[in-house]
Amino acid sequence: ALFAAFADGTSRIEHFQVSGVTRPMLQALTSFGIQWSLDGETLTVEGCGISAWKNPTFPIDCGNSATTLRLLAGAITGAGVTATLDGSYGLRRRPMDRIVEPLRKMGAVIKTTPGGIAPLTIQERSVGQKLKPLTYDLPVASAQVKSCLLLAALGAEGTTLLNEPGPSRDHTERMLSSMGVTVNSYEVETHNTLRYMVELTPPNPLKLLPLNMSLPADPSAAAFLIVAALIIPGSSLTLKGVCLNPTRTGLLDALQAMGADISLSNQHDAGGELVGDLQVNASELQGTEVSGSLVVRMIDEFPIFAIAAAVANGTTTVHDAKELRLKESDRIAMLAAELRLLGVEIEEHSDGFTIQGGKLQGGTVDSHGDHRLAMSLAVAGLAAESPVTVRNAECTAESFPVFAEILQKLGAAISTEG
Repeated sequence: ALFAAFADGTSRIEHFQVSGVTRPMLQALTSFGIQWSLDGETLTVEGCGISAWKNPTFPIDCGNSATTLRLLAGAITGAGVTATLDGSYGLRRRPMDRIVEPLRKMGAVIKTTPGGIAPLTIQERSVGQKLKPLTYDLPVASAQVKSCLLLAALGAEGTTLLNEPGPSRDHTERMLSSMGVTVNSYEVETHNTLRYMVELTPPNPLKLLPLNMSLPADPSAAAFLIVAALIIPGSSLTLKGVCLNPTRTGLLDALQAMGADISLSNQHDAGGELVGDLQVNASELQGTEVSGSLVVRMIDEFPIFAIAAAVANGTTTVHDAKELRLKESDRIAMLAAELRLLGVEIEEHSDGFTIQGGKLQGGTVDSHGDHRLAMSLAVAGLAAESPVTVRNAECTAESFPVFAEILQKLGAAISTEG
C-alpha cells in the first residue's frame, strides 16, 4: 500500500489482509491525502506521486508496529512533508536512532524523544529541495532500516549506497525495481567477510509505475502452521502460494537441518517474488545449531523455531541473534521465561539461547503482548502433554488475525475467549 501511494496512477493489490500492522498504514495514507478502497481482499490505491503528499493534521498512530513507523519515516522523508509518528507504549520503547541518524545525514530534520525513541517529528523540506544521497554502513543487517533509507533515497539527488553485514529481506528492492527504479544488489568480500550492498538511483523525472499484483502467503505466518504440522504426530499439511524469497526461507533451512520432512513444488515467479507450494509431514526432529547469516533470514521466526527445538531430540543452540532482544518484547528473555513454565530446559545467552529437547508440559503462560510469542506458545500447546493457556493472546490480530480460526479448520483443539 505504501509503495502504491508513491506511484503515479492506480495500483491494484490482490490478497491484501487487514491486520494490526496494515490497518495503521492505510489510516496513515488517508492522512497524507492518498485515496484507497478495499473490496474484500482487493486493495485499490490512487497513487499521486511522491511530490503530491499532504501534511497530515494529526500525529500518525503506528500502533505496535516498528515496521510501520520505520517505513513511514523513510517515506515521509522522501516525500518532504511534515509529520509526527507515534504508537503504543511498546513501540515507544523500540530503538529508532538506527533510522534517525542516517536520515539526518541525508539532510532530514527530525525531532525525537530523548533516547532516540518515538514519537518522531519529521520536518518538511523547501519546495524543490532534494535530500543528499547517502553512503552508509548498517551496523546490523535490518530490512526495516534498509527499506526506510531506500524510500527516503527516492527524494535524494544522486545514488544512495547501503552496506549490510548480512543478507536482510529484499522485498523493497524487488518492488521498487518493478516500479521502474534502478536498484542494484551485489556482494563484496572484504577481509574474508561478505558484505551485502544495495544501490538506488531515483528516476528523473521521479515517476513510479503503479502496481498490479497478487500478494503471496506470508512465510512468517506459514511458519506457525509448518511447525505445528511437524510436531503433531500423524500430521500432513499442504500450503499453497507461499513466498519463497531466499531472504525469507531461513526457517525452512533450519528445520530441514533438523530432519523436517518439507518438500517444495510448483515454484514460479510472481511479481518478482519466488512463490511455491509446501508439503509438510510430521517428523522426528534433531537438535541443530543456528548462527551467522542464517539468523538474519529467520529473525522473526525464532519464537516458533524454539518450539520445534523444545520437542526435538538433543540440543539446539542459537547465537548471533542479539537483535531478538529489541523486538516487540525481549524475545530471548520472554521465550526462556515462558518455555520454562512448560517444562522446557532452556538457557539464555546474550545473543541467543540453548534448548535441551524433550517433552512439553501443560500450563499457563503469557504473551507479554508479543504476537509471535503468543502464537508460538499456542502451537506448543498442541503438542504438550496437557492443555496450555496463553494469556493476552489477542495480540495475534497484529499480524495473523485468523490464526486460531485456521488451526481449528485444520483440526486443532484450540479455543479463544474474549
